[in-house]
Amino acid sequence: MKRKNDLLEKRRRYVQNYVLENQDKQMKLIVAELSERLFLSERTIYNILNQSPILVEVA
Repeated sequence: MKRKNDLLEKRRRYVQNYVLENQDKQMKLIVAELSERLFLSERTIYNILNQSPILVEVA
């Protein structure tokens, strides 16, 4: 169970980091790219993003 949670957390962080690094692109394109890279459905990626919003520090 711990391994499963670790993998889910790792996947969540990867999705968030990818979105942050590609902010200049449209969200639909980012989700399509992630879907191809991670072999996940677009709905799953949107769910990951909705469950844990990305917090960005503003300097």
